[in-house]
Amino acid sequence: MTDFRQQALDYHALPTPGKISIELTKPAATSKDLALAYSPGVAEPVRAIAENPDDVYRYTAKGNMVAVISNGTAILGLGNLGPLASKPVMEGKALLFKRFAGLDSIDIEVKHRTTQDFINTVANIADTFGGINLEDIKAPECFEIEQALIERCDIPVFHDDQHGTAIVTSAGLLNALEIQGKDIEYAKIVCMGAGAAAIACMELLIKCGAQRENIYMLDSKGVIHTRRDDLNQYKQLFANNTDKRTLEDVITGADIFVGVSGPDLFSAEALSLMAPKPIVFACSNPDPEIRPELALATRSDLIMATGRSDYPNQVNNVLCFPFIFRGALDVRASAINDEMKLAAVEAIRSLAKEPVSAEVVAAAGADKLEFGPDYIIPKPIDPRLCARVARAVADAAVATGVARIDLPKNYMQDRK
Repeated sequence: MTDFRQQALDYHALPTPGKISIELTKPAATSKDLALAYSPGVAEPVRAIAENPDDVYRYTAKGNMVAVISNGTAILGLGNLGPLASKPVMEGKALLFKRFAGLDSIDIEVKHRTTQDFINTVANIADTFGGINLEDIKAPECFEIEQALIERCDIPVFHDDQHGTAIVTSAGLLNALEIQGKDIEYAKIVCMGAGAAAIACMELLIKCGAQRENIYMLDSKGVIHTRRDDLNQYKQLFANNTDKRTLEDVITGADIFVGVSGPDLFSAEALSLMAPKPIVFACSNPDPEIRPELALATRSDLIMATGRSDYPNQVNNVLCFPFIFRGALDVRASAINDEMKLAAVEAIRSLAKEPVSAEVVAAAGADKLEFGPDYIIPKPIDPRLCARVARAVADAAVATGVARIDLPKNYMQDRK
């Protein structure tokens, strides 16, 4: 672990500090180049944009630019360490946008006193970008922040900790249910955790067909039920009218366990109480709610997913967020709506059922990748993801009226 820590620090420090930089897209070698790039030539696109604001997409990088913005109040699983400490994570997100979707991205860390200060800061700079990815903002403030910015901005605003997690989780769970021969409409779901990711996951599963009354959510005080008087408005949505109070009470006979909480909180004894052919998504990272070795030793009929790359079925947001924004920006969408999220779910889950190339299998370090208990969601390195997910999202944006332009011709070829 010490060696890995030093490797990680060296990776970020050497040979140049940080993970991103600015590159030029136009020549700047001659006096004429500079005259076109800046004064006097730059005045021409200025005039054009002043006359027709949509020309900003023609003459600037706005249409391919995403801002990754945080206040550092919920950094990974490390907690509220402040905006400056969040910068390596936000740079990492920018790296992933570029690596997987060809999107330029800049990280912005905001110091603020109130939630409204943060909202105002982001709203006031939003026009610079084609989209805004909110990251590592604690609940419940993240819900208020995202909703306010969606209302104030006419570009996509997306809190990946909520919706990226929900999209990938939903895609994997729908495939796992199919393999286990179960119907989401009748599935009993236990969710350990009641923060941003948990609430978003359950809300999207409901849009996929789950029944709210079949969902039991737990926070640090136990089952969220209708007789509790300590619930915020977001937890109240999942207050179940039940006499059950403990994990053991609600896990008995459950079909699905989703963990977005902390390490080692789901015991083998609790797992043994689940229904036949259970599904466990233990997504606390890096240490899951239950170790796969223990879970599989307890239940041989189990389908298991974690947030880790060293086990099968990694629930990884990179399967989603770069391509959500790619599709949204390619049609100049004003928002990312539920239809676009559901389109991403379907694209991701469908791709897992298709044959996988030998190159992807080798890069994943696997002997084979075939749809089944150990392969319910694609690998992030699958190059088909960008075209499939981005196209599905863009089509949904056009169909629901939030796109400003139609898809370009040869879109699928361009995005391969």
